Amino acid sequence: MRILPSIRSIANAIVAIPICLTIGAANSRAEQHPASGLTARSHLGMVVSVSKPASEIGRTTLDAGGNAVDAAIATAFALAVTWPEAGNIGGGGFMLIHPGNSEPPIVIDYREIAPAAASVDMFAKGIGSQYRLVGIPGTVRGLKLAHEQFGRLAWKDLVEPAAALARDGFQISAELAISLNQVIETSPDNKELRRVYGQENGKRMWKADDRLVQIELANTLALIASEGADAFYTGKVADAFEAEMKSGGGLITKADLVGYQAKIRTPIHGTYRGFDIFASPPPSSGGTAVVEMLNIVEPFKLRQEGRWSAKTIHFMLESMRLAYYDRARWLGDPDFTKIPGQLTTKEYAAELASSISLTNATSSAKLGAEILSPEEPPNTTHFSVIDRDGMAVANTYTLEDSWGSRIVVRGAGFVLNNEMGDFNPRPGITNSKGLIGTKPNQIVAGKRMLSSMTPVVVSKNGHVTLVTGSPGGRTIINTVFCILMNVLEFEMPLRDAVDAPRFHHAWMPDTVTMESALLENRKTQIDLLSKMGHHISHTPKRQGDAHSISVNLQTGERTGAADRRRDGWASSQ
Repeated sequence: MRILPSIRSIANAIVAIPICLTIGAANSRAEQHPASGLTARSHLGMVVSVSKPASEIGRTTLDAGGNAVDAAIATAFALAVTWPEAGNIGGGGFMLIHPGNSEPPIVIDYREIAPAAASVDMFAKGIGSQYRLVGIPGTVRGLKLAHEQFGRLAWKDLVEPAAALARDGFQISAELAISLNQVIETSPDNKELRRVYGQENGKRMWKADDRLVQIELANTLALIASEGADAFYTGKVADAFEAEMKSGGGLITKADLVGYQAKIRTPIHGTYRGFDIFASPPPSSGGTAVVEMLNIVEPFKLRQEGRWSAKTIHFMLESMRLAYYDRARWLGDPDFTKIPGQLTTKEYAAELASSISLTNATSSAKLGAEILSPEEPPNTTHFSVIDRDGMAVANTYTLEDSWGSRIVVRGAGFVLNNEMGDFNPRPGITNSKGLIGTKPNQIVAGKRMLSSMTPVVVSKNGHVTLVTGSPGGRTIINTVFCILMNVLEFEMPLRDAVDAPRFHHAWMPDTVTMESALLENRKTQIDLLSKMGHHISHTPKRQGDAHSISVNLQTGERTGAADRRRDGWASSQ
């Protein structure tokens, strides 16, 4: 591995000046990199994430000679500082790497794992302590494994910028101020969370351009930078983690941390209209489901119907329903569950497509009668990276809920996940409200919980043309599906594809949620869908946050589109 001596000095310069931005400094940066912002264009490298400082650190890593994996690692650690509600070292996720040099794509699976003391029915009568919801984090080992496989720059130089950012502080955005205020206001009894993330006087609300300093997190990141991933899993940080667990009745021990391993997996692969689709495999359900949906709709030639026709939306909703039903029936950790190979085949999709009525919505209850039980009396972040040589990374990682468990490891300064809630909590109970109790995702010690994370890279003839993904819990898969359809079927420019309204159906509950722009602007089509039997409602404020990159295969130009639904920044070379 070749170490470029300039990386540290450049990273320090970023932390000292551009990351702690004033308006004037922001304008200066824009002048130096005019292709950076909400939308960016370049023929070189690009990073698109929810956080401007994190995207800038990723771009600076590219400037210093790093490749897409180096930039992804640096961005991921920076997001643990600048986007603490989801960016993390206390959670887990999936990194899809498309080398772009005739090597096959791989996925780094760093999903959290159930601790040794976990049991199948541990949540059957309720959660109990929030500490019991924490899964063994995988982020640090996952990023380290990615570095071992593809890293070009020194590990230390990729982590130190995040440590400096936490130590010196950065000026927060309006969106982060809202997030900080909300978590403080809704956690009145959580003294450590309020100490670490509250204002110094304990009373004043956060506002845009305030400076957030995180000294304990900086110290933790500095240890990880100098000692490697073992600093988190075997050293002082692990000791603090175990002590935190003991203080609240949690299950994770230091032995659980020592034993955690990230894994290299083969991506789910599908094709659509001549494009190759690579996506996250189980224990993520995202790749299987999105390829199944694409296979179902491909024969219908929906481009002729139009993107917003009732028929197009109907077929997309029906494919969602069928794929999510298969998700509930079959998907889980492949190390514990045998997953049918047919789910992503064109032949199986043709069978499913033939079952779709042209005029009526399928009954989810009838579809799933064999697994439904009688009735009884979303937070993640995604970023995309591509380097000048065409290597691409789609990375999605999470703490589960916004701010995860809200447990901050005392003395170490990072937030823990609540991912154990992604297991099926009540074995055998699957109902119309969306509770799933099927066996493939029931709790077993050492098992990875099922995920909806769906990092995707699309290529043609071996060359990357789209990098995308999203947060959003169970809606993630359908957000990605909507973007893929926008780009591959309807040939929308990336900016339009990301901005377009989204919709979601998850089999159960048998309800369609739609962003308000679709409900308000397509009333005739919505009325037709209702008459077909689709049960349509509003969705919350937004569906997903899909920071994406597209590549024009004729000109080589890359377009980065940060999602307007939240903060976001596309930073290019």
